[in-house]
Amino acid sequence: MKVRYTPRARDDLQSIFCYLDQLPPSAAKSVKRTLERGIRRLGDFPLMAPATREPGVYELSIVRYPYKVYYRVENEEVRIVHIRHTSRRPLDVSEL
Repeated sequence: MKVRYTPRARDDLQSIFCYLDQLPPSAAKSVKRTLERGIRRLGDFPLMAPATREPGVYELSIVRYPYKVYYRVENEEVRIVHIRHTSRRPLDVSEL
């Protein structure tokens, strides 16, 4: 399955990567790689994450790092709609 990003999710990822670029390179690389790998796996296993209470929205937790990826599965593709750090206020998934 193809994995695509909404403009919001692209902005989220860019902001996260800009923040990570301020960390030591080895740490930043590890977090980036894990985040990208988790998202890429959704193409093969689109229903691997639990559903949220918002119909059609799933929440992938990135193991070892405090990020969650929110996505929908539509028309044979995974659409990443939002990526966020877990220390932020809880997400109201109806905003997605």
